[in-house]
Amino acid sequence: MNKTPTKALVLLNMGGARNKNELKMFLTNMFNDKNILTVKSNLLRSFIAKFIVTTRLNSAWENYEEIGGYSPLNPLTEKLVEKLNKELQEVETFQVMRYTPPFADECIKQLKEKGIKDVVLLPLYPQYSTTTTKSSLEDFEEVAKNEFNLTVIEPFYENEIYNDAIINSITKEVSNARSEDFNLIFSAHGLPQKIVDAGDPYEKQVNDHVEILSQKLEKKGIKFKSISLAYQSKVGPLKWLEPALDDELKRYKDDNVLIYPIAFIVDNSETDFELSIEYKEEADEIGIKDYRVCKCVNDDDIFIEAIKDITKLN
Repeated sequence: MNKTPTKALVLLNMGGARNKNELKMFLTNMFNDKNILTVKSNLLRSFIAKFIVTTRLNSAWENYEEIGGYSPLNPLTEKLVEKLNKELQEVETFQVMRYTPPFADECIKQLKEKGIKDVVLLPLYPQYSTTTTKSSLEDFEEVAKNEFNLTVIEPFYENEIYNDAIINSITKEVSNARSEDFNLIFSAHGLPQKIVDAGDPYEKQVNDHVEILSQKLEKKGIKFKSISLAYQSKVGPLKWLEPALDDELKRYKDDNVLIYPIAFIVDNSETDFELSIEYKEEADEIGIKDYRVCKCVNDDDIFIEAIKDITKLN
């Protein structure tokens, strides 16, 4: 990096496992997060987390083995950081993960060593949720202890350049076919209904985002047979946001489906395993003729431009 940085851009995300030990770490940290398991007692949360990790680790690792034994989120985020460090002047980009390394304390140590005081935090969650955005921000701010001048970037799902990057990903996936022959489903990571009922704005923002993208597709003359929203990843007996993706897929027997993972910026186990393998098996059983999953924006050059626009850094 041929510059002396005066400011830092810190990308915040949940993290992804590189091996089975890190998967255990990921699950342990996630289920001990008070924003995920919203029980008041830390002791009870710890007990529940240990039980979940013990019962789910081996099956979760089998899923990881199907995508090579590691989350694609790690190498893709490294590419994103590398590109931003080439593009941004007098700004050094870092990544901080919530549940696996690199953690906030490692990043903050580096910032102090470099004498950087001005820090821009960019949560890589386009829509706000207490389970993602709030959790990542609290994690960083708790370790930072008011020692930096922090600027927090608000949810950016309305940003036009970011949405151009999404449209680019969608059109790439049907470049060898007619978009009119596909039903486009925006798949968002699900949440328990009680979290939304408690005031989490995620569902509303996801709905708003689908509407923005639908209008953008229409203006560009890109037509789909239908456009809808569904939620993936439901676990446990609680009521979750609906419709569930597996139920939505049942509408398209003998038809074609294109999935865009609207809640994710960087591909991860939920996109590469859950959407591309697990739900594809369901689609095949239903009788969907052509089932495709779009890539996230990842380190797309258009998304790099979007980050520069969103953060006002250049």
